[in-house]
Amino acid sequence: MYVVGLTGGIASGKTTVADLIANEGINLVDADIVAREVVAIGSEGLKQISAHFGELILRDDGSLNRVLLREKIFSDNANKQWLNNLLHPMIRAELLAQLAASDSPYTVLVVPLLVENKLTALCDHVLVVDVEEQVQIQRTIARDNVSEQQAKAILQSQATREQRLAAADSVIVNNDRQQVITDTAVLHQKFLELAAVAMAD
Repeated sequence: MYVVGLTGGIASGKTTVADLIANEGINLVDADIVAREVVAIGSEGLKQISAHFGELILRDDGSLNRVLLREKIFSDNANKQWLNNLLHPMIRAELLAQLAASDSPYTVLVVPLLVENKLTALCDHVLVVDVEEQVQIQRTIARDNVSEQQAKAILQSQATREQRLAAADSVIVNNDRQQVITDTAVLHQKFLELAAVAMAD
């Protein structure tokens, strides 16, 4: 099993690159999707969160009130630590299960916080989608309808560009869509070759 870790800061264009690779028949394991699954209605994660924070953390339909949860952990480090200790092992176990079940020539592990959560160890190759910070801020404001202050706060909570680039084996610079398409196609071929070599070993 050859695993390519795909990461990048907020609004860097990870999804664009992930979709292009998926179109080539490559399986994606997406940490954001797994993170939602482990707190879905009826999950063990959600049961423990509502036991810890109280029933008010749930919406009327029984699902997690993410906005309220974010407020509770944003202002309280102990709560944040508790939540991370609960969810990170669950997410990691599910990521590993999905990677093990993947049957494409290589698998892309899409993790926004790959560097921050020290998940590079799960990867054979790390691909970083890189973009200027000012572009990230503008895209985040436009996409998520947040203030510039909020966008900058999100950026500051993530690894720096330098930290991500230091962890990278390959980099795609997302300034021009056509260039991203070309670069992704080239890297796809490279990953097929690397995976074939790894299989042969």
